Amino acid sequence: MYSVLDKDMIEIEIVPFIPIGKRGFPPKAPLADIVNAILYKLKTGVQWHQLPIRALFHEEPLSWQSVYYHYRKWCLSGAWKDCWIKFLGRHRSELDLSSVDLDGSHTPAIRGGEAVEYQGRKKRKTTNALYLTDRQGLPLAMSEPVAGNHNDLYDIEVQFEVVTATLQQADIPVEGLFMNADAGFDSKDFRNSCYKNDINANICFNKRNGDNDRDEYFDRELYDERYAVERTNAWMDSFRSLLNRFDTTVESWKGFNYLAFIVIALNKFKKKNKKKV
Repeated sequence: MYSVLDKDMIEIEIVPFIPIGKRGFPPKAPLADIVNAILYKLKTGVQWHQLPIRALFHEEPLSWQSVYYHYRKWCLSGAWKDCWIKFLGRHRSELDLSSVDLDGSHTPAIRGGEAVEYQGRKKRKTTNALYLTDRQGLPLAMSEPVAGNHNDLYDIEVQFEVVTATLQQADIPVEGLFMNADAGFDSKDFRNSCYKNDINANICFNKRNGDNDRDEYFDRELYDERYAVERTNAWMDSFRSLLNRFDTTVESWKGFNYLAFIVIALNKFKKKNKKKV
């Protein structure tokens, strides 16, 4: 059976940080097996009722309804974001924060749901979210998803605060960061948000805003490194549950995103360690 992460990695990096509440049904199977089933769904995009549960569980298998129950419960409690924040804190030394990239991404929403609306450029209903990545292209944080009819600057001050708060909660200082962003983020409100956080915003000038007498900082050589965030988008699209959004609730959608962040980072760290050996 295909596995996204080996069991030892799940046991070390995810299971210890999943809260076990006093209410509700306690897990009747090892947490590592439940997480493995959720990761299988994340990677393959298979519908919940089609999970090959007998192959995914080493002991007595759970029903697909039980796997979904635990996933939803952890989503609603914010467990996956908490797992990611703690993961970032433990692996700060392996991040490359010489500069970071910010980008927005529209995801087709196949079944509709929360934070979904028609997006003219995509010619379909989508969900939009902002993603921050390090210099290696590793995901660091995401904003709250919004309906696809909104552009990247929608409610930008609040959304950017969500992104920076994720780093701060992981004890990663944002002060002094150099951040690349494309011309879609060239606005006074966003530049002011960066200034308030002491972030050096390297934003490509938007021609619609005019080119005359602009004294904002812009480093073309640094901006050309922004290709890394496009690679991140390709990594995210390799998870079929993220390539197209079938989840109708925002919390479920965010949960899959944070799990994908963990998988991408662990695979990247594994490759780096192999090269060192």
